[in-house]
Amino acid sequence: MKQTIVIAGAALILAACAKSEKEYDATGTFEATETTVSAEQSGMLLAFNVSEGDVIEQGTEVGLVDTTQIWLKIRQAGAAKEVYQSQKPDMEKQIAATRQQLLKARTEQQRYKELVADGAAPSKMLDDATNQVEVLQRQLDAQKSALATSTNALNKQMAATDVQVSQLIDQLKKCHIKAPVSGTVLEKYAECGEFVTAGRPLCKLADVGKMYLRAYVTSAQLQQIRLGQKVKVFADYGDKQRKEYEGTVSWISNRSEFTPKTILTDDERADLVYAVKVSVASDGYIKIGMYGEVKF
Repeated sequence: MKQTIVIAGAALILAACAKSEKEYDATGTFEATETTVSAEQSGMLLAFNVSEGDVIEQGTEVGLVDTTQIWLKIRQAGAAKEVYQSQKPDMEKQIAATRQQLLKARTEQQRYKELVADGAAPSKMLDDATNQVEVLQRQLDAQKSALATSTNALNKQMAATDVQVSQLIDQLKKCHIKAPVSGTVLEKYAECGEFVTAGRPLCKLADVGKMYLRAYVTSAQLQQIRLGQKVKVFADYGDKQRKEYEGTVSWISNRSEFTPKTILTDDERADLVYAVKVSVASDGYIKIGMYGEVKF
């Protein structure tokens, strides 16, 4: 009889010890990588077709900012380029007269050279003819230089106009609001018809299929943890309702911090803890901000 009592007492003690052992090593809250979609141009929001809870693929156009003013500036820049093009001088036509005069002067120079050689004309006439050729040649060179300078200046103005058009086209593209990542719309901050400015947040996206449990551990627990380690994660729904997932340690903080008031660690006496992120593939039941537990 005494032996039976001893065995029963031992069993009770073992059961109590088993119940007192925690099923987790750290607790925290679930979070997801959130991305804020902002307006890149200022203007009237002509369209913004998103609602909270919508699942959006990366690159999907979700809104449009008024493009009228940008289109007008593009047309204005195009007209300016046409003006510059029309002002470019026709070099051959503008130097044709001087070139003809130079050709005639060289003919005269050659004729006087032959006459002087035969003694039929004084050398002064050849000197005058030679001087006339040099003057006309310098006039022709000056005209070419001036026309080339004018043409280069107009070409640069046309190139600047092309750059301006490229900038405006880039601004035009930014009027089309597209989702930078795939995700679910968590919050919506603007409505169609509102005037938005560049940089104003329009909505917030998050990939809720890839969740992270941010937990805090003591320095004593760090020796049990390594990057890439497979761990057990429990989503806490309250009323002792829990669901188990497989997780992977994806980040360990290199800096300690004071224990957050909302977090309980295995050793509550520890003042300094380290943040740890555990990635979890969500099945749709894990929500942002939900409490969770992790077993290393």
